[in-house]
Amino acid sequence: MDKDVDELEMPDERGRPARADARRNVDALLRAAMDVFAELGVDAPMRTIAARAGVGVGTLYRHFPQRSDLIKAIIRREVDGCVEAAATLVATREPGEALASWMQRLADFVATKRGLGPALHSGDPAYQALPDYVHGQLTPALRSLLDAAASAGSIRADVDAGELLFAGLRLAMPASEGDTGQARRMIALLVDGLRYGADAPDKAKPR
Repeated sequence: MDKDVDELEMPDERGRPARADARRNVDALLRAAMDVFAELGVDAPMRTIAARAGVGVGTLYRHFPQRSDLIKAIIRREVDGCVEAAATLVATREPGEALASWMQRLADFVATKRGLGPALHSGDPAYQALPDYVHGQLTPALRSLLDAAASAGSIRADVDAGELLFAGLRLAMPASEGDTGQARRMIALLVDGLRYGADAPDKAKPR
């Protein structure tokens, strides 16, 4: 039985891709769950989530048998989106701008946790692997952005990706309470600090 978004997006045991309608249902359920949990808290009725997604309760439980399966899928989906965004930004933006944009995305990621705090901090073993997943996926993504920005002379070259990620996530915590604006401002200040001591490329000397 499929339990989370990753399994649904992978081919089945006979190599067939997951059905498009199943993927649509999962996407709808995750979006609805994020909204409902933010509005009503993590203990909101599952039938409310199913109704918001426009599917039956049976469909919800078929994809997410436990509430913890749904919550883990929300976090993993957002983490994977951040990883994909890093690759896109590196390829399409100026390095310093790419880093700044991605760091701002951390505020959106932390905002995803709105309403999920009681579950994520409950000590439930179901969530024990999530911190390692978050840091294991986001640290390499951030490192690629840092390397590009440092090579371009946009930021200092001695920034540790793991430490910066930790700092960014901590500064973005107001977003989990609904104050995304404050989180964005604090992250912007953090990124500005990375420019101090940057080894900018030599400017052309006046003739």
